[in-house]
Amino acid sequence: MSQTHMLTSHRDIRNWVADRKGMPAIARVRNRFGEETSQLRLRFARQDEGREDSGMSPCSWAAWLAELDRQQLALRVEPSGECDLVARQTMN
Repeated sequence: MSQTHMLTSHRDIRNWVADRKGMPAIARVRNRFGEETSQLRLRFARQDEGREDSGMSPCSWAAWLAELDRQQLALRVEPSGECDLVARQTMN
């Protein structure tokens, strides 16, 4: 992979994460107004070894992908293999 890719297809995201032995996770966090929001994460075994959970809970792909769509996010994949969730409007 020689350039950054933006993934929005549920199948493409699941395949990319599964190929890297990752799993979906979600955390409930409070914003500065005290409102609870959902924060999506991907957990990879190599990254999470020895780390505290920080409130992340494993969840189903169905729940994770529904929240991804609700928040209008995409998975940005860098050539280095790093990934991040970004707003879909940044794709243009």
